[in-house]
Amino acid sequence: MHRFLTLPALAYLGALGFLLIFAGTASGANLPPRNPFLANSVYPLGHGDSGQQDALPVPGPENPGPALSQDEIQYNHTGPGQFGAYTSSPYPDGRRVIWSNGLDRIVKVDFDSFETLATYWIEGARRWTEEDAEPAIARFNESNEGISSIYQAFQQASKLRELSSIYTVLDRDNTYYVGNKTGLITAYGDADPNDPSSPIIEKASFQLPPEVTGLTLGMNMTFDGWLIIPTEHGYVVAVSRDFTAHHVIRMLHSEGAENKATRDTGYGWVRNGVAIDEEGGLYIASQDHMHKLVWTGTRLSTDPADGAWASPYLNSWTHGTGATPSLMGFGDEDRFVVITDGEPLMNVVLFWRDAIPENWTKLPDAPDRRIAGMLPADMGNPDLLEIQSEQSVVVAGYGALVVNNVPRNAPWYLPSRARSLLISYLGSEPEYQPFGVQKFAWDPTTQTLRDAWVNREVSSPSCVPVVSYPSDRVYLIGARDDSWTLEALEWSDGSSAYHTVIGGQRYNPLFSGTEIDESSRIHYGTPWGRVRLAPKNEAD
Repeated sequence: MHRFLTLPALAYLGALGFLLIFAGTASGANLPPRNPFLANSVYPLGHGDSGQQDALPVPGPENPGPALSQDEIQYNHTGPGQFGAYTSSPYPDGRRVIWSNGLDRIVKVDFDSFETLATYWIEGARRWTEEDAEPAIARFNESNEGISSIYQAFQQASKLRELSSIYTVLDRDNTYYVGNKTGLITAYGDADPNDPSSPIIEKASFQLPPEVTGLTLGMNMTFDGWLIIPTEHGYVVAVSRDFTAHHVIRMLHSEGAENKATRDTGYGWVRNGVAIDEEGGLYIASQDHMHKLVWTGTRLSTDPADGAWASPYLNSWTHGTGATPSLMGFGDEDRFVVITDGEPLMNVVLFWRDAIPENWTKLPDAPDRRIAGMLPADMGNPDLLEIQSEQSVVVAGYGALVVNNVPRNAPWYLPSRARSLLISYLGSEPEYQPFGVQKFAWDPTTQTLRDAWVNREVSSPSCVPVVSYPSDRVYLIGARDDSWTLEALEWSDGSSAYHTVIGGQRYNPLFSGTEIDESSRIHYGTPWGRVRLAPKNEAD
C-alpha cells in the first residue's frame, strides 16, 4: 500500500516538541501527522485535520475568571450558516487570514484584527444583514422558552435549508474549495496571491460527472493532494486540486442507495464526511456499515487486497450513524476508526482500521469481528433508554468523547423531528438544555474499551467540543443560567478546570465546531456570524 507520511509531516511534529515536553498531552499520545497539502495551520478543514479528531496541537486558554469582559469577546456579522472557519498558511508578509462560508457569502477575516477583509457574495442568495439579525437576537434574549420562542426558532432554522455546503477545504496554496448541492466544486482564491486583503475570486470549478448522484456530504484531502468527496448515494470521487483529473468509485453495499433516504435531506445512505489517514485509507460510514476504501495514489479501491473493508454495525434506529468517522491511534499505537452506531441508545464503536490482530476474538454483542470496542453512551445513567447525536466522536490519544444532545424536556406538542430546535436556537434555556459529557478510553494493555469518566454537571447543548493536546483539556461552548459559557474540562478525569460566562443569545454556538487558533483564542459560529474569544489569564 502506498504510504504518504512525508518529511513535512515529521518536521511539524518536531516543531511542536517544546509544547509536548512541558505540557501534559492527551494520554501522552502520538499526534496525527500533518497533511502537507492542507493549509499550514492548525485548522485547515472541518474537525481540524484529515483524521477528523477535533483535537489540536495548540494550547487553549488557561483560566479567564468567572466572566469575560467585552474586550475579550469579538463578534463579526459574517452572516448565517458559518459553521466552520479555516486558517490560511502564512502569506509572504507573515499575515494569515480566516476563510469561511455560509448562506450568502464567502469571507476572508484578518487573523489579527478579526475584521472582514473581503467578501464574495453568492450569486442568487438573499443577503442577510445585521438589521435582519439584531431583532432576532433581541427576541431570543427576551425569551427562549415556550411556543412563541419555538416558532421563532423554526423561522430562523428554515433559512438554513438554503445552505449549499458545510464541508470545505483550504489547501496549502490558500485555495478554498467549496461544494454545492448540485455537485459543483468551486475553487476560490485571492485576486493577488501575495496580498491577503485582495478581493476573493473564483479560480476554477469542477462539476461531478453525471453518473455521480446524491448530495455531496463532506470534503477532505489525501496526503498526496487529491480532494475526496463522498455523496449520500455512496459514490466517492477523487479530484485533483487543479480539476484536470478525477476518479469515481461506488461503495460496497450501495446498490439502491438512492432509494434509501429515510427522512428528509441529511438522512441518506451516507450522512457524514470522510476521515483520511496518511496511507490513503478513506473512512466513510453508510447506514449499516463502516467502510474503508483506499486511495492508492492512482485509483480508488474497495478491494480487500488493497486493504479495503466494510464492516456492519448495529442500526436498529435504522438511520445510521450521525457521526463523521474519527481516527484514533498513530505510529506504533493500536489504530482504530471511531463512530457512534445506530442504536436508539447509541454505542461508541471502535473498528480496527488495519488488519485485525490474528488472536482477536469477536466481542460477544458485536455484529462483526473487526469491532474492537463497543460501549453505550449512557452518560452514567444505566436507566437511560435513548440518546443519539449528530456529532462526530471527539478523539485524542486513546480517548473518545461524546456529549448529550437530547433535550431533557420537550413540550408535548412538539414533533420529535423538531426537537433539535430545543438544543440549537433555544439550547441555553434551563428547561431544555441537556447535561452530560462522557469519555471512553482504549486500554492497549488489556485491549479493551472502558468507561473513563462522566461529567453530568456540564451542558454542551449543540457545539462540537475540541481537545487541546498541550493543555490536556477539552473545551466547549456550554450554558449556565440561560447564558452561554466557555467550559474547560480536564481530559484526564473530566473535572471542571473552569467555566467563564460569555453572554446572551448572540453567542449561541448552533452546532458549530469549537476551534482553538495559533494564539490560543477560541472560535465558533453563531446563528448570525462568528465569535472569537481572547480570554486573559485571571492572574494577569
